Amino acid sequence: MTVSDLPPLNAGLNATATVLLIAGFVFIRTERKLAHRNCMVAAFVVSCVFLTTYVLHKVLVHGVHTPFGGEGFWKTFYYSMLTSHVILAMVIVPLILITMTHAVKARYEKHRAWARWTFPLWLYVSVTGVLVYFMLYQWFPRA
Repeated sequence: MTVSDLPPLNAGLNATATVLLIAGFVFIRTERKLAHRNCMVAAFVVSCVFLTTYVLHKVLVHGVHTPFGGEGFWKTFYYSMLTSHVILAMVIVPLILITMTHAVKARYEKHRAWARWTFPLWLYVSVTGVLVYFMLYQWFPRA
């Protein structure tokens, strides 16, 4: 594995987290609590692995950012999405920890209340993480 393998790995981890989050949501809506718990714990683990490999990539490239190759509308769209992604990625970590702590301690009313905010933000961060990868490395690579 090389440093150039980390961005697609990270996109795959974000995509996996997205699928697990959606499955967990479907499971809780259909009152399949064990399946919900398993999916959410797996999404958390996958997201932790992502965070580790993301930081590793940044360390290995000495913090150098890959330039975006798009122009016009796409450049504005990309940087707007990237800005919201980065801000919410920082916000989501404590929200996930608080939400999961309430679940582990069987404080389900508080868990539900926090999850109403945590779930859509976590889903957004996961989806936009995949989009950032595709826009940066696949659709608009700098030549």
